[in-house]
Amino acid sequence: MSLRADALLVLEGYGTSGHGAGTEQERLRRLYLDHLASRPDGMWKACGDGHITASALVVDPERERVLLTLHRKMRMWLQMGGHCEPEDGSLAAAALREATEESGVAGLSLLPGGPVRLDRHHTPCAWHLDVQYAAIAPPGAVEAISEESLDLRWFPYAEVGAVADESVVRLVAATRQRLSN
Repeated sequence: MSLRADALLVLEGYGTSGHGAGTEQERLRRLYLDHLASRPDGMWKACGDGHITASALVVDPERERVLLTLHRKMRMWLQMGGHCEPEDGSLAAAALREATEESGVAGLSLLPGGPVRLDRHHTPCAWHLDVQYAAIAPPGAVEAISEESLDLRWFPYAEVGAVADESVVRLVAATRQRLSN
């Protein structure tokens, strides 16, 4: 299955996971699907009208903190994530690859149930139509700053709102909700 076909399946299924019609998540899901229907290159960074990206919020093994990166270009505390690559077999694989590369943490495992949420945001290259997952770090995980980061830091849930924007705060809330189920 191609990455594009996987993205379509993931997004079609996302609408059946409790995100009802009329919600912001449903509107984004529809926008992503329409984007892919109208743009054959909609998965790739080269698509200047915007492109699908994949990210993952890394949670510590005790499920009390999240690892955020101070992104070198954006100068913001964010979850790990970025552009899909031709070798990615799925959106989940892209999110896991990005999280591993940017955190330096080996052995991450995505939470079951697919994406945690969707978020659309403008970046210097284009609109990112981000499919957001969450990943649990293994016990004893050691992070390592990548070339894309100025810093990496573990933040207790309650401190995320003081350093990150609302999109990250919403991702943390959705992840905590998924963890409690």
